Amino acid sequence: MDHGGHGMTMDLPPFTLARGLEFTGGPLFLTGCLLALALYGWGVARLRRRGDAWPVGRVIAWVLGVASIALVMCTGLNDYGMVMFSVHMVQHMVISMVSPILLLLGAPVTLALRALPTAPRGRKGPRELLVSLVHSRYVRVISHPAFTIPVFIASLYGLYFTPLFDRLMGSPAGHAAMMAHFLAVGLVFFWPIMGVDPGPHRPGYIMRMMELFAGMPFHAFFGIALMMGTEPMVGTYTTPPASLGIDALADQQAAGGIAWSFSEIPSVIVLVALLYQWYRSEERQARRSDRAADRDGDRELAAYNDYLASLHSRAR
Repeated sequence: MDHGGHGMTMDLPPFTLARGLEFTGGPLFLTGCLLALALYGWGVARLRRRGDAWPVGRVIAWVLGVASIALVMCTGLNDYGMVMFSVHMVQHMVISMVSPILLLLGAPVTLALRALPTAPRGRKGPRELLVSLVHSRYVRVISHPAFTIPVFIASLYGLYFTPLFDRLMGSPAGHAAMMAHFLAVGLVFFWPIMGVDPGPHRPGYIMRMMELFAGMPFHAFFGIALMMGTEPMVGTYTTPPASLGIDALADQQAAGGIAWSFSEIPSVIVLVALLYQWYRSEERQARRSDRAADRDGDRELAAYNDYLASLHSRAR
């Protein structure tokens, strides 16, 4: 077994390869997934014990987001991702574009702010620290599109087309760190766009859509570059295990096709979510306007009618 930067030579049948987690950080991710489910469940249970509701849809989104991470990082799929570029690309696309969207739709920050107890006056507890963090200068910087879009793009081109990728893939810890990085970049990129949880950077809906589509074409270009390559471009996957019976170049082209097609799916999901949020926001604004009109007896409308009447009398 060669863990060097120019690929792994492992002459094992596929079913043996998928059996364990000896190559990767699967147990670490599994622990994180279980902890994420437990903490979220604690928050929901705490709200319900005091009679507060929490949308079932958000619970489903969070569970699906955690499950998607467990699927690609805590199963035999993770082992195949160490030796097959196409499987690795599925892992990358899911954990950087699907998992973050589902997790953010679960609104974990909002849940934490509602579930955590308020500290006594003059002290700072976990809730107060979270509020300070969410509105800190640090979060304001990392959630700004001038930061999120370049980092999102650099995670593709600056990683795969440099020796850094082969170095990270040379060890289980490096591979786990790379996947954790992809997840973090996806969360930072989609957080200000989704707009479910509170945050310092909340542009209008049109601007959010522009931010979304600003990064997506680079995924497509990245996929096309892999598909059009005439030789393997990533050292780790130049010599796949003979037992898998795959060609390195064909596997790279399949990885490129996955990267290219995946840029569309999350964009559609986020766009639908944004349009729904926009619609709900307009509905709430209309209800507020109606309530204000009821309170003041449509004073604004009456003033406008008086203005039109004055114009009519002047015209005569």
